[in-house]
Amino acid sequence: MALTLYYHPLSSYCQKVLVALYEHGTPFEKHLIDLSSDADRAELQALWPLVKFPLIRDHARQRNVPESSVIIEYLDHFHAGKHPLIPSDRDAALEVRLWDRFFDNHVQTPMQQIVSDRLHGKNGDVSGYRNALLSAYSILDRQLASRTWAAGETFSMADCSAAPALFYASTLVPFTDEHRHLSAYFERLVQRPSFQRVLEEAKPCFAFYPFAEAIPERFR
Repeated sequence: MALTLYYHPLSSYCQKVLVALYEHGTPFEKHLIDLSSDADRAELQALWPLVKFPLIRDHARQRNVPESSVIIEYLDHFHAGKHPLIPSDRDAALEVRLWDRFFDNHVQTPMQQIVSDRLHGKNGDVSGYRNALLSAYSILDRQLASRTWAAGETFSMADCSAAPALFYASTLVPFTDEHRHLSAYFERLVQRPSFQRVLEEAKPCFAFYPFAEAIPERFR
């Protein structure tokens, strides 16, 4: 197999890359990494000193590619399917990258802070992170009022980022009646075959998610 993905199925950033791989129909091998295992950590560290997944190993090019957005750009360039996830038009590509960064920085980041607080039993004040998610939801609702996907009418890298980010964020701060465009967009995401496949593969691990009780029954 030309590509190996070092990952964990519960990780939102790994799910982002999995959506891209399934969208492209790119053949790859999965290599699950358990960060609680010293052997697994050492294996990942040998490939990427920061010991973070996801990471793609391109065996033909003898190259290790970390960071979810960079991986998707790499796939688009070297292992793309029929429909690129980043447009060739420069302005359209900038729009995709903008909303990709928005989901990573303004949805994933506060979501992960809330999850980390519970995971480590800190019982800290996470109201600021919850408010940050609500602010992001309002921005996204306006953005999605006039488009099918996050950056336009074509499914893109931004939507690969959005799917797991919104899936987990919505278990912490549910969408309200004021977020009807965002809610409709989320339904389009969870109906996307690539993301349905990702969720199905993650299902056996949902019990380890600190807010597992908040995952809607339809996804369990």
